[in-house]
Amino acid sequence: MNNDPLKKTAEKKAMDAAKHFLTAHPDIELLEVLLPDLNGNLRGKWLAPSKLSKAVQGKLKLPLSSLAFDVWGRDSEACVFESGDADGIAEPDLGTLTMVPWLERPTGQVFVSLNEVDGRMCSYDGRHLLKSMVSRLGNLGLTAVLACEIEFNLFAESLEEGTPQLTDQVPGARVLAGNTYGIEAMQEASEVMHAINDACRLQGLPVDTLIKEAGPSQYEINLYHQADALKAADQAVMLKRLIKGVAKQHGYRASFMAKPFGDAPGNGMHVHCSLLNADGDNVFNDGTDLGTPTLRHAIAGCLHSMSDAMLLFAPHLNSYRRFQKSSHAPLAATWGYENRTVAIRVPADSPQATRIEHRVSGADANPYLVVAAILGGMLFGIENQRQAPEPIAGNAYDHNEDLLPAYWPEAQKQFLASSFIRDYFGEEFQTVFSGIKQQEQDEFNRHVSMLEYEACL
Repeated sequence: MNNDPLKKTAEKKAMDAAKHFLTAHPDIELLEVLLPDLNGNLRGKWLAPSKLSKAVQGKLKLPLSSLAFDVWGRDSEACVFESGDADGIAEPDLGTLTMVPWLERPTGQVFVSLNEVDGRMCSYDGRHLLKSMVSRLGNLGLTAVLACEIEFNLFAESLEEGTPQLTDQVPGARVLAGNTYGIEAMQEASEVMHAINDACRLQGLPVDTLIKEAGPSQYEINLYHQADALKAADQAVMLKRLIKGVAKQHGYRASFMAKPFGDAPGNGMHVHCSLLNADGDNVFNDGTDLGTPTLRHAIAGCLHSMSDAMLLFAPHLNSYRRFQKSSHAPLAATWGYENRTVAIRVPADSPQATRIEHRVSGADANPYLVVAAILGGMLFGIENQRQAPEPIAGNAYDHNEDLLPAYWPEAQKQFLASSFIRDYFGEEFQTVFSGIKQQEQDEFNRHVSMLEYEACL
């Protein structure tokens, strides 16, 4: 029996929220319980709406190993066998409870995190890891304000001979430029874009802008900033799911693959972040365009931890194809003012809006882990009063120092050896995530590509 009055109050509040949602949607047929795994893919269960109270009361279970599936949804062998494949308790976040407007049957969704059966937070749950970073910032009297920009491609729904067909590509034609910021190009995709915008409004996702990006059939949707890092990451995951769902509804396949084509721009996920003090003031703002020493401490920490966290920013084999010279994807741990060739850009804006734009992550990365790594880097820099180097002026691709890991195994090796990852994310997460990535690398290494046959037969 729960005798903790605070927990009782929280449970009653959650039960009331659940009842209010079900009353507002009397036709709902099922509820999708969504657990973001460490690759950012959604696992979970279908639940009868009448059983939502069961989840609120802590009676819904999922295997802890479901957090640690590889990208194909297979068990991580080390995680399963070492733990005995124990269950965890699914903790619903009713702030994410909403309807799923692109499905035919009335369906709701809610995100959950996993706790150990004794009530402790699972140390490799991405949402919990982000909460931990938020808590550490709070101990310093700081609150992160975040916004995510996410790029994606639209493909034809069917894949012929394993090659995706872009929606604005002439069959058989070479992949060329994508009419960046083209208004007519947006009009050509207006049906699906309006549907995405409508679905965002119904799910309460604060979309800021929609634009046509540089690649063929490539688009970008920006979310409005939030003074709640977990909510910002939740909204990024919700947006990616929504885009895929609405695109499928309209006969398209949406992809957040980092580099679908070698000669076309890749898909990034840029994160804008500032920090507020207890009075709600931006601690990066000194009334000038240069920003405060705290801004430079935060930048220095992000630069210091960037290579160690590269496996979080670029978690897949394909992720590393995005990092090419003159591609707007950074190659080195650099920063600068109003410079899109660096890894960390300080955008030109009013002093009150001084922030960093972290430009390393691909759209294929897990938003919870990306945001946690950015906040962890900022924490490291502020806690240790790190000093940032001089900002880069001009082309950062000419900068050959502090290069980021260029290959997947290199990033994994650095991640596994990192004291930053161990100290800010925990040793268990470090081991579990590295094990997933090793399992995926082993799978890729077992397959021989057609290019190898063409080169060597």
